[in-house]
Amino acid sequence: MSTARTWAVALTGVDGHLVEVEADLSNQTPGFQIIGLPDKALGEAAQRVRNACVNAGLDFPRRRVTVNLSPASLPKHGSGFDVSIAVATLATEGVVPPRAIRSAVHIGELGLDGRLRPVPGVLPAVFAAARAGFERVIVPHGNAEEARLVPGIEVHAAISLAEVAAVHGADVEVADLEPVAMPSDDQVAAASLDLADVVGQDEAVEALVVAAAGGHHMMLSGPPGAGKTMLARRLPGILPPLSDAEALEVAAIRSLTGRSVTRLDSVAPFEAPHHSASAAALVGGGSRVARPGAIVRAHRGVLFLDETPEFQRVALDALRQPLESGRIELIRSGFTATFPARFQLILAMNPCPCGQYGVRGEECTCPPMMIRRYAGRLSGPLRDRIDIDLRVARVAASRATSGERSTLTSDAARARVLAARGAAQERWHGSPWRVNGDVPGERLRQGTMRLPAAVRAPLDRALERGAVTLRAYDRVLRIAWTLADLAGSGMPGVDELGRALFLKKGLLA
Repeated sequence: MSTARTWAVALTGVDGHLVEVEADLSNQTPGFQIIGLPDKALGEAAQRVRNACVNAGLDFPRRRVTVNLSPASLPKHGSGFDVSIAVATLATEGVVPPRAIRSAVHIGELGLDGRLRPVPGVLPAVFAAARAGFERVIVPHGNAEEARLVPGIEVHAAISLAEVAAVHGADVEVADLEPVAMPSDDQVAAASLDLADVVGQDEAVEALVVAAAGGHHMMLSGPPGAGKTMLARRLPGILPPLSDAEALEVAAIRSLTGRSVTRLDSVAPFEAPHHSASAAALVGGGSRVARPGAIVRAHRGVLFLDETPEFQRVALDALRQPLESGRIELIRSGFTATFPARFQLILAMNPCPCGQYGVRGEECTCPPMMIRRYAGRLSGPLRDRIDIDLRVARVAASRATSGERSTLTSDAARARVLAARGAAQERWHGSPWRVNGDVPGERLRQGTMRLPAAVRAPLDRALERGAVTLRAYDRVLRIAWTLADLAGSGMPGVDELGRALFLKKGLLA
């Protein structure tokens, strides 16, 4: 038998594509060639495979080996193909039974000593294998917990290439080696941050609850030390727990970034990139390999941009399309990668570069032109996509040092959010919308959802005099419905609409 086949997975974004790995021997000058659009890291697999086989005590073919990765038109990248290439090569001369490897998917990188090293993206790769009907997958020991999160597929975690060969029935001695572990990254759990720690910001806390209940984007503006970051970091703790399907999506994205995945986390993710981040760092990029950006890592969670005017203008404007569509499409030469990006955006900014403009008892040293230019770094279209625009003031020193805690805890706020979202889901049952923040404006302006003229009057006047745009008009309606859900009323009234108008534009009805 001079030809053998097994399977691997190529990832394009979060989508996995099954790749048939064919190895063939020929009576030519000994050599090792990999074809089928491999990148440089994959092209270097030849030497890793050769050394790993020799050091694992496995007979490497002494003839010319040609490995084809099919479909040949699909770009392949990374070292996750090493194990599949190795077992297919070994099967060409019967070291590994060829029949045993045909129905298995192999994922992992090889070290020169024959050990399997963990690779990023194992969770979406195993999920793709299960979806394609495969029942067995071989992964590195360091990716074991991650791979077993996918139900309905047998996962074998191997420490070495010799162990993989033994699993398939090869007569080989398996040495006792130390497994290569996945690097861990410790993060502060968002659930440990409680709203009760926020003192003296009752209006801002209530606006945060509204944002959580309706999935609304929010901007907090105020001087340094007003508690903007403290508020934003407590938003994930009052959001509803992720469903199993949502948690699997979040874990798959986390796996793509190379971070450790050991369980499905029900707490919404929180991403806070530095203001020096480029547009590619925010939305994703890469010339040969599409890498997820901050908006993708914040999928089903919160993206917090502190010191928003300090971000590059082009980076901020790159958020506009994902905010509307809930996904980002990266188009590169030879491939297109689509990532999910349905996140809740929280912006924070100072009133001016020095941060003291409009602060009682402080002196602002910024010229008026500089203040206008600073605020103008956020484009009108991006501001229009923000539902809640709230000004936050500093808390008095006497109250901040009193030791008191807010009466609203994160648990109590989450209960209110769950009740409001339950009312919204009942209203939008049978539609693709889950929260009021996702509902198209025309749906709220027409038909049975249209508010009575007496209730709409303040908002209509604001639209007529140009105080709000039509997009802002729709967002005010969404906030009003969320306020009604929090209040337990079936439809917004004048009070809810007036409050919504204030949260959006700071205008009183």
